[in-house]
Amino acid sequence: MVRIALGFCLFFIPVISFSQQVQLEKFLSDSSMIHSSVSLYIVNAETGSIISQYNPQKSLIQASVLKLITTSVALEKLGKDYTFKTTVGYSGRIEKSTGTLEGDLVVNGGGDPTLGSENFPDYYNGFIDKWIQAIKSLGIKKITGRIIVDDSYYDFQPTPGGWIWEDIGNYYGAGAYGLSVIDNTLQIHFRTAGKGSLPVVTNIFPQDPGIEFTNFLTTSGTEDNGYIFSAPYATMGWMAGTIPENKEDFILKGSIPDPPFFLARTFYKKLADAGIKIIGKPVTKRIIRQEKPGGFTLVSETISPPLSAIIKVLNHKSVNLYAEHLIKELGKVFKNSGTTNAGIDVVKEFLDSVDVKTDGIFIEDGSGLSPRDAVSSAEIVKLLLHMRRDGRFFDDYLKSIPEAGREGTLKNSFKDTIFESRLWVKSGSMAKVRSYAGYFRAISGKEMIFCIIVNNFNGAPGKVISGIEEIIKAAIINN
Repeated sequence: MVRIALGFCLFFIPVISFSQQVQLEKFLSDSSMIHSSVSLYIVNAETGSIISQYNPQKSLIQASVLKLITTSVALEKLGKDYTFKTTVGYSGRIEKSTGTLEGDLVVNGGGDPTLGSENFPDYYNGFIDKWIQAIKSLGIKKITGRIIVDDSYYDFQPTPGGWIWEDIGNYYGAGAYGLSVIDNTLQIHFRTAGKGSLPVVTNIFPQDPGIEFTNFLTTSGTEDNGYIFSAPYATMGWMAGTIPENKEDFILKGSIPDPPFFLARTFYKKLADAGIKIIGKPVTKRIIRQEKPGGFTLVSETISPPLSAIIKVLNHKSVNLYAEHLIKELGKVFKNSGTTNAGIDVVKEFLDSVDVKTDGIFIEDGSGLSPRDAVSSAEIVKLLLHMRRDGRFFDDYLKSIPEAGREGTLKNSFKDTIFESRLWVKSGSMAKVRSYAGYFRAISGKEMIFCIIVNNFNGAPGKVISGIEEIIKAAIINN
């Protein structure tokens, strides 16, 4: 009965080549796919004609392939040269005779997802030191007020409601704040011994992340199955699971629970080290809950890389944090509300405007980390087709999508020589989910656009990935 049903479904796939049909049928009939759901859509990029399809309108969990939606809308709506700005200034007045600032020193977050990021060292190298130099150039030696980091540019819900507890405390679950810094990431270094032993914490970077962890980790094997459990704004958390045995320096990365407060403390300490006395304590707007002080005087500003550079890192490295910032920025700019929900409204309005059906698109965040997200392969392909035909900044968009086998998260996949210089693809993965979408050039020279999403497969993901590679390979060879 399974074979009969499968044959019936395949009857409705446009048969461009027997080889393509065979590869798809082989993939779907594998024992690992018995309980799975699959959505596949491949079209000719020039004509829009369908090359192959299977459940093209079925909405499935797509994981990080959702970033293709977020980045396309951000590029089209904000523009490739759009930047974020972080400003430093003061309230009150400077008594020049004594070098005393009679007021507060204020850092205004502007939603920059990349402030201090190691992904952009040329933009941010020594950015706090530059702020301090600007402050000292005004002759300030003493501050009677506080260091205030204004983190109210976005709302105070850093992580979307649909994210799972296991993710939030880890680096890939870092939330988007009105002021984010160093990718909102902390690193915990361990020295590990034999199986079943307790890993020893040797260092934490940055040194004052604002949270203490209880260590429930043990050592086992060679895989990293360690997790950090904490919540935004928390001061306590714990680590559990297993990390590899016999490592001199193993690093587990987590999310800083309150990046604005971390920056306030760091700035305060660096100012003190520079010889500037501060009477008040470091705080954030969220903590003190007061209106912005009047009479703000600008001292220094830090500008982000252009959006085109940000989305290239976002899609190449699949950085969830950057995607969450972009979804909030869309809400801030076009709805005057720096919230995830407002950003999602902007995204859906854009999709509707380019004839991408949104009745089967379920979006809970910007990155695809939420298991509540779902899209269909057909609508992803329609968006990619729009970007290629009518997108204002398609060249920048295409550059942001990794070249398979060479770049980003796809560096170690699609290694067959058939894919060289002809396949650009964004991947998505979480437990029981694998998805791929992008552009490829067939042997004939024809340009193609595709998306394939697989949910609830059994067994090792490698088998599913190999099957997907064979389907794309057949499409490259036979079109």
